[in-house]
Amino acid sequence: MKMKIPLLYTSILYICAFVLFLEWLYPVNVIGDVNNLTVFILFTIFCFFISMLQIEWYISMPLKGFGLLFIINSLFLTHPLFSKLWFDQLFMEISFNINVLFSQQWYELTPLFRSVLFLLLIWLMSYLLHYWFIVMKRIFLFVLLTIIYITVLDTFTIYEADAAIVRTFIVSFVALGMTNFFKEIDREAIRFSWLKKSPIWVVPLITIVLFSTLIGFAAPKFDPQWPDPVPFLKSTAENAGSSDAGSGVSKVGYGDNDSRLGGSFVQDYTPVFQAAAKDDHYWRVETKDVYTGKGWEKSQDPQYELQQNNAISLETFADSVETEKFTTTLDFQGNNNMEKLIYPYGISGVETTQNVGLMLDSQFGEIRTELEGSSLRLNNYTITYERPSFAIDELRKVSDEDPASLNERYTQLPDSLPERVGELAAEVTAEDDNRYDKARSLESYFSRNGFVYQISDVPVPNENQDYVDQFLFDSKAGYCDNYSTSMIVMLRSLDIPARWVKGFTSGEIVEEGENQNSYDIYEVTNSNAHSWVEVYFPDKGWVPFEPTQGFPNMAEFHFNSDSTSENDDEYEAPETESEQEQLPEENESETSSSTSNTSNFEVNWWYVLIGLTVILLFTFIIYLTRFRWKTVYLNMKIKNKGDAKTYQNAYHHLLNVLAHNGFPKDADQTLREYSKRIDSLYGSNTMKRLTSHYERILYKNELDTEEAVNLRQLWKNLIKRIMA
Repeated sequence: MKMKIPLLYTSILYICAFVLFLEWLYPVNVIGDVNNLTVFILFTIFCFFISMLQIEWYISMPLKGFGLLFIINSLFLTHPLFSKLWFDQLFMEISFNINVLFSQQWYELTPLFRSVLFLLLIWLMSYLLHYWFIVMKRIFLFVLLTIIYITVLDTFTIYEADAAIVRTFIVSFVALGMTNFFKEIDREAIRFSWLKKSPIWVVPLITIVLFSTLIGFAAPKFDPQWPDPVPFLKSTAENAGSSDAGSGVSKVGYGDNDSRLGGSFVQDYTPVFQAAAKDDHYWRVETKDVYTGKGWEKSQDPQYELQQNNAISLETFADSVETEKFTTTLDFQGNNNMEKLIYPYGISGVETTQNVGLMLDSQFGEIRTELEGSSLRLNNYTITYERPSFAIDELRKVSDEDPASLNERYTQLPDSLPERVGELAAEVTAEDDNRYDKARSLESYFSRNGFVYQISDVPVPNENQDYVDQFLFDSKAGYCDNYSTSMIVMLRSLDIPARWVKGFTSGEIVEEGENQNSYDIYEVTNSNAHSWVEVYFPDKGWVPFEPTQGFPNMAEFHFNSDSTSENDDEYEAPETESEQEQLPEENESETSSSTSNTSNFEVNWWYVLIGLTVILLFTFIIYLTRFRWKTVYLNMKIKNKGDAKTYQNAYHHLLNVLAHNGFPKDADQTLREYSKRIDSLYGSNTMKRLTSHYERILYKNELDTEEAVNLRQLWKNLIKRIMA
């Protein structure tokens, strides 16, 4: 028979649960972006204190809800409490965050909404830990999860968990000792009256725990027997492409190591920067020139030169190319990990709030910022640029005579490249008689021949397999690196200079300009990291091309006014065909605006997941309070109907409540014997009277209506005492 444990001892056990839960909160201030951890800890103390007092739910829930509202109002809401403006601000916050949730733009959730979720989690944990520690006395799983959580953070983050591990060890063993002691008390049906006078039973428990802790602290320690897993995991992630197909999965984002391309990745919509721009364009970072058969490398180390007066002399295209002058301001979000400047085509100058030096490597287009000889990452800067517009009729007329040094460098191919790659390039461009049309034919080749844009299950070439050859002839599935590298290699096989460019696509518009003359605000995330192709045209410079499925070419092209209509048709036809056959916008640069069936299907599943979570939570709450609900239902039924059948159901419910709370009826016990045991436990004769009336109904079919009215209140009071 389960015995009632005094509040003093349950409070000690619950305090242990509170201390363990704090170990989950402390690291948040170190590894996360939380500025008000003290407020959350105070709310935790408030919730745990109310749960420890075991106040009725209809009192505790409003109290915790008021505490949550008080914190949110103090931190985020600026208007007087419950005023019209206060409700308007709250409604706007709720509406905005609901839209963000359904559009899966998690990073746009407001601080208010994130704080509410965090506070609700604390609220829920205060109840769950009370249930696990006090009611069920099954705490080992939570203790184990706490230890795993602390050790993982200590291993993989900057959080130092030395003291936390010791605290967790002491508190966990005290809590485990107490729960096992209480289980024995329950099993043996020992009363706690002697414990109130003799708390000496706690001394052996505390002594053993402290002795074990001191022994562990003072004992000699072995050196680490296993190597540090962090360098191993990092090297594994970097070299994921060195094994067979599908061995590596990483997050999309800008990286420096491109020596081994291939493998799957998962989208990462973490914002990188916001920028004001007139229209869509590429954000350039650097180029690479050596294709190894597995990936891209640079032919030489960067040679940086200091730019005078913050003017950038990067000659990407010739002066004869038409341009239009613009400015743009980049504002980086969160932690800025970009050591290189991000810039649009035609950059001519950079303005910063700090007096930094701009270091340009003109060979690869890298721009770095330095302050007093050390590299500096800027959080914002303004760029002046002249956006080019390439005349198609002029590009068609350029000669094929390239500078010797440039031709040798940008037509390089590994000796191991299979001949069928060059044969395919020659076949695709067989009907073209100029460099531009050849580039256009190769650019649109992928959209006309069954290639698919894919980020999962993307194969990695094995040791004897070429990266481009595998994509062109085997998988025909991949993302920007596959498409851009393949086009460059095919161009080079035709002796057309081409190079690999890395950077970002334009991103998503988060704020539209007020009119045609104002700028839109674009947000660029890690998912916008991209690679594309630049082809060299004598007397014109480097011209960007976009072979990746689902990505439009963001460079601007035009015809001169004296161009013939025939030339217009030659240009428009392949563009239209390519656009028609491109995949829906399921790629790095196009996320929430996607209209593909696959994307819609995923959104629907998110709706289903949210709905199921709400239903499961509601069902869980109903299940935990099922006896209370049935008590209310039967009480109303007895009051309104009061027949023999209803009274029998009420008595059976009483037996179920007793069994659920640790007082089951033994198989060899009679109802009268069982009622005496219950009455002796609660010091009353209520169970005897209820049982006597039940037996008269059951065996004699007698129902005393007047007595039933009195017994209903006794039945209700007894259930309250049992469930208290």
